[in-house]
Amino acid sequence: MVVSQHKLTLSEFLEWENAQPDRYEFHRGEVFAMVDGRRSHGRVVANLVRHLGNQLDSTPCQVFSESMKVQVADDTLLYPDVLVTCDKADLATEMIFRAPTLVIEVLAPSTQAYDRSQKFALYRRIAALHEYVLIDPDTRRVESFRRTADGGWTFHDMSVDAAMALPSVDCDVTLAEVFQGLDAA
Repeated sequence: MVVSQHKLTLSEFLEWENAQPDRYEFHRGEVFAMVDGRRSHGRVVANLVRHLGNQLDSTPCQVFSESMKVQVADDTLLYPDVLVTCDKADLATEMIFRAPTLVIEVLAPSTQAYDRSQKFALYRRIAALHEYVLIDPDTRRVESFRRTADGGWTFHDMSVDAAMALPSVDCDVTLAEVFQGLDAA
């Protein structure tokens, strides 16, 4: 038996989520609970925010982390692990970003397939997005997808490089800096 469930509008979702203690993503009327992070995930996010933030200080771009929402079209809200935006409207918002230049997802075993496929497909709908990076703290893999001039995407594996190159925001972060603190006992 099929039970009909009311699908939320974007404004209904925002009103509902603002009253919740946890974070949720939203896509086409459906709500998805966010997975709790692990220490390695939090460490990589903190490292990225620190090192990117330092490099972006004298630029028109800013870095933000996990608690910031990104709106994709009129039907989707996502929480990237790290985003960089140079958009004036984004830099004036308190709640919802719409034009990130760079999105980074730190992979977890439970979300890796989603981040690599469906979530990337959603992010590709953002015209301002130039680079999507996936970082796996367990395997130390760093992979990037960069938008080409014709609107396609090219894959770059930086896992054995000395640094993670982020040409979309003219930054480099060494892999030692990305993974700093993961081996601490």
